[in-house]
Amino acid sequence: MTESLHIGNPRIMVLGVQPGTPPFRVVEIDGEVVGEALAITDVLVAAAAAGITVHDLDDPDVVCWVGGDKFTWMPSLR
Repeated sequence: MTESLHIGNPRIMVLGVQPGTPPFRVVEIDGEVVGEALAITDVLVAAAAAGITVHDLDDPDVVCWVGGDKFTWMPSLR
């Protein structure tokens, strides 16, 4: 039996945390950088401005979180 591999193409991509004062994450929508997010609400505002209603921030078909999840807003201490 073969398994199907589902690879989504989410419209919203939230990149890893960037160091700064305060730290931020870059938000891309449809492959275009639309701004910086300091918190989840900033991602939702950017999505709404692009006409996207987000019902579930954990749905990988909607949002791709790179370098962490929706709760990752501080740079890792490596």
